[in-house]
Amino acid sequence: MDAPIHWPAPMPGTAATADRSTDPAFVGDATVEVAQVSVWFGAKVALSELSCSFGPGVTGLLGPNGAGKTTLMRAMVGLVDVNQGAVRVDGRDPRRDRSVHERMALVPEDEAVPGGLTARRFVQYVADLHRVTDRGAVDRVLHEVGLVDAADRRVDGFSKGMRQRTKVAAALVTDPTVLVLDEPLNGADPVQRQHLIALFKQLGARGCTVVVSSHVLNEVERMAERVIVLMHGRLAAAGGQRAIRDALDDRPRHVLVRADQPRRLAAALVGLDSVAGITFDAGRNALVVQTLQARDVATALPRLAREASIRLFEVRALDDSLESLFRELVR
Repeated sequence: MDAPIHWPAPMPGTAATADRSTDPAFVGDATVEVAQVSVWFGAKVALSELSCSFGPGVTGLLGPNGAGKTTLMRAMVGLVDVNQGAVRVDGRDPRRDRSVHERMALVPEDEAVPGGLTARRFVQYVADLHRVTDRGAVDRVLHEVGLVDAADRRVDGFSKGMRQRTKVAAALVTDPTVLVLDEPLNGADPVQRQHLIALFKQLGARGCTVVVSSHVLNEVERMAERVIVLMHGRLAAAGGQRAIRDALDDRPRHVLVRADQPRRLAAALVGLDSVAGITFDAGRNALVVQTLQARDVATALPRLAREASIRLFEVRALDDSLESLFRELVR
């Protein structure tokens, strides 16, 4: 990591921390800084003493529903006040300094597009609100999100994926340096998802700070090199997806294997040093392999099956879901 972050001014509610230059939750060229932030709504604690930062490029904000992702993103753009700690965007408080919003945009998860407008009129409306003087900006961003052919159709006739792209276009028309996207791929079909993922990566490569939330692990892996993982309003992990997965290698994994001769396969597998245990699932004519080295098992399994003339029908990690990943991270 780069040099430690230096806060632009003393922040009430912050606490001394260790050297942030080696902490993957922080970046040295941060544009968005979160310091010991807590947010609660009545008795519900949404964020608890959260500290992290975001810089140019794409950062994935990962966590199950209810983890605090939306609250954090709303705090970052000033829509939610923090009860403790502080948020700074380019050294300024987004809640109290309106100048921050000149180059910052949010794409909310909830519906935020008036149904009576066409996509073009909505994007033009946002451009006018922000006093965008570039007359070609509206057409340019509609092209970037792939909505040129549908630009003059009313948004209330759009699919959810098309409405999502309309919101992204409205955010891009302001030419933000910080773009915050809350579950932007919800409702998009596979082609639309690929298009948006490529767009977000391009924006990050240009130097824009892009923060994208999702509860779908493979989506985040495809568009973000760096990840912030939230669980119950707290920081559960930070770093690259590979680093997070590698951190779990010393924890037992359970792999379901369906085969035409599961007991013969179990006899072959039990001799592997990487296999910690095997149980049978009679209902699925399968066995469940417990291992600390899932990669080694995955490599050996086809070879052993071929040598013993055993047909494999299915090989699937039972604890590789996002929820299980989060449970492991916060133990």
